[in-house]
Amino acid sequence: MFGKRSEGETTEVRRPPPAAAAGAPIATRPQPAPTPPPAAPSPGAAGGAPPATRPAATRPARGLDQLRAAQSPTAQIVREQSDYYHATKTTIFNALLNTIDLSQLAQLDQKSAAEEIRDIVAELVAIKNVQMSVAETDHLVQDIINDVLGYGPLEPLLARDDIADVMVNGANRVFIEVAGKVQLTNVRFRDNAQLMNICQRIVSQVGRRVDESSPICDARLPDGSRVNVIAPPLALDGPTLTIRKFKKDKLTMKDLVDFTSISPEGARVLGVIGACRCNVLISGGTGSGKTTLLNTMTAFIDPTERVITCEDAAELQLQQPHVVRLETRPPNLEGQGQITMRDLVKNCLRMRPERIIVGEVRGPEAFDLLQAMNTGHDGSMGTLHANSPREAISRVESMITMGGYGLPSKTIREMIVGSVDVIIQAARLRDGSRRITHVTEVVGLEGDVIVTQDLFVYEMNGEDEQGRVSGKFRSTGIARPRFWDRARYYGLERELAEALDAAE
Repeated sequence: MFGKRSEGETTEVRRPPPAAAAGAPIATRPQPAPTPPPAAPSPGAAGGAPPATRPAATRPARGLDQLRAAQSPTAQIVREQSDYYHATKTTIFNALLNTIDLSQLAQLDQKSAAEEIRDIVAELVAIKNVQMSVAETDHLVQDIINDVLGYGPLEPLLARDDIADVMVNGANRVFIEVAGKVQLTNVRFRDNAQLMNICQRIVSQVGRRVDESSPICDARLPDGSRVNVIAPPLALDGPTLTIRKFKKDKLTMKDLVDFTSISPEGARVLGVIGACRCNVLISGGTGSGKTTLLNTMTAFIDPTERVITCEDAAELQLQQPHVVRLETRPPNLEGQGQITMRDLVKNCLRMRPERIIVGEVRGPEAFDLLQAMNTGHDGSMGTLHANSPREAISRVESMITMGGYGLPSKTIREMIVGSVDVIIQAARLRDGSRRITHVTEVVGLEGDVIVTQDLFVYEMNGEDEQGRVSGKFRSTGIARPRFWDRARYYGLERELAEALDAAE
């Protein structure tokens, strides 16, 4: 198919000639060794010798038993394959690369290229007299297609919607997170070179690169999943790839209620907060669900509003029709051309935004976001890392100080009070579940202290028989929050009052 053609020759698909493609034959499948006959019982075994007669050197250590009991079993993501399968796959893969023209293959769409590769691999399997069943042959063909066109061994992990994180620690150690628990899988790469090629394929799709001169890279998959790659020489055990997967079906606030991440009354209050254009900061630790919560909050934005998002790696999935998505850019080979988050936020102010949404606030751009919140861009939102609403305020203050503005602390706190209306705290509990633990509003400033008040809190009571954390969402009994007048301005005061009354 992809061989060279002379002038005037038609573009018909040609198969590799048997002599050129066959190469050395593959060794025959190894046969299982015959089972040896059972040994005759020893004289002492007939009467049932006690276990104490076992040599002490062969007894497993007690600490090792405890370690094995504590370790979770390896998650069987893919079928265990024999050495013969892997040797056959390597031989067929190398023969395929010697047969096809990759430049012509790149001109085809994904489906057509997969069909051509499938046909050629099937012919190579027949030529080399591979001793496999039909199911194994189909599995072999699909593996090779994934290696050439997709993400190789990562494909079965990315196809599962219940996996939240994929963590690749070198070619032979792949972990996943399912239901809040980390598990080791039996997924393996051929070697670190294959893993590095897949990493480069992922980051090149978004115009970025990862190599020895630039070994750290943030990127994203086509579905918005967040990707981080760190390569040797910084990663000592081979390329390290981390993927934060997003569900194919976008979560809604109703889903969060079904998952008991928030109570129904708290969800109604969050809906009012999002609809009446309160300025919101979503705080939480790593993996606590901040981005997911931000996505659900944006569902309450009016479709007529112009929304501009700023992110390091674009992962927000807004459903509004009028959305402008911006993404930062790392420096090039000469160390020039970098566009930071602060550059994006400052440029947003010139793009006539009605809401500005910052994917993650982690530096001096906090000052520009607060300025935007306080200058007519009500309803702006952002996420940041903090363990409590009070700590989130301190983090914002410290990030503004990082910018070198030299402002007095009281001035910064006055800016925070005048800009931020609500802080929503998300947390990942010890059983892996995610909860919205605080819905807190910023009330004002008394002296040098920022005053806050909780509208909803999550109280843990313990855990059930299955080890899941149990608790309840509790309203603090505040009947008129500070943003009541804003809700009344948008005609939502009745909805807010009913939600607060139902929570008591």
